[in-house]
Amino acid sequence: MAKNIPCESRASLAKEDPNDPVRLLVSWSPSSTGTEAIEYAAWLARSTKVCIRVISTISVPRATTVFTKHGGKYKKWFKKEQAECEQSVLAALKAAGVDNSQLDERPSVLLAGPSRPQLLTEMATEFCADAILLGANQSAPKGKFFAGSTADALLHFSPIPLGLTPRDIKLSKHGVTRINFAFTERGDSEDPALLHAARLANTWKLPLRIVAFNAEGLIDAPLHDSVDIASKLTKGWHEHTLAMLDRAQDIVDHHYPGLEISTDIGTGHGWAGAVDSLKWKKGDIMCMGSSPMGPIERVFIGSAATELLPHIRVPVMVRPSDSAPIKD
Repeated sequence: MAKNIPCESRASLAKEDPNDPVRLLVSWSPSSTGTEAIEYAAWLARSTKVCIRVISTISVPRATTVFTKHGGKYKKWFKKEQAECEQSVLAALKAAGVDNSQLDERPSVLLAGPSRPQLLTEMATEFCADAILLGANQSAPKGKFFAGSTADALLHFSPIPLGLTPRDIKLSKHGVTRINFAFTERGDSEDPALLHAARLANTWKLPLRIVAFNAEGLIDAPLHDSVDIASKLTKGWHEHTLAMLDRAQDIVDHHYPGLEISTDIGTGHGWAGAVDSLKWKKGDIMCMGSSPMGPIERVFIGSAATELLPHIRVPVMVRPSDSAPIKD
């Protein structure tokens, strides 16, 4: 099992030192109906050196937490639950193809409390996690990501990147084979998250595809058909996006000369049509940057990204704006 290391840097899947593992905190419980979060971790483990810890949670009402945790019966029951949980976690990790050398010294942690998002963020801080991995809501159909209450909360205040994966998708046996970066509301070719994605592609020696989405039909038609405002806005957006993608490619090429870079625009009816218009591979991962929507900087997932997430059919890594900066 991997040994704990000092928490010197945070929130980067692209490590400067190849011996420094990517620290993945996986949110999964034996009661979960799927193992997507664990499969996501195993997939990343085929691409880079990792240190995996799985956190499982038990919901305990706030009013009873203080009292029950000091009771002898509670402690005995919790110890038994912890042992059974660890057995299930280790079995799931083994089934996913994770080697013992890729596990933390504490591969399974069971915590109880009234707030699952709080438990996850506190454990992420203790573990010095580079990312928190979560699966889709149990109601999500195959190939879709629906955010449950935990993912939805973390998408608005998590201080470190979140790895989200659609339900029951097939991932490449060779791990990640292409890094994708998607522009959402910001539309800024100098978005720092772009260079983080480029750095990841450069570190893992993978191609980078920079994409933007034109979801048609989201702009209401004008009241007077003498001036087709929607058509003009769409045309203007397309021209602006082409220029932005060209600029983004130049910026990445300047920082990482020799990196294989491509750009693409997904166009279709609604977000689903725009996403499906592009070709996706089993080895694709989608990186998305932050987009603060107000005075609270921790609110980092914007409206367009929120609408886009359910239609992305590959694992996603969402990066908050206050993550550790790139060191060139």
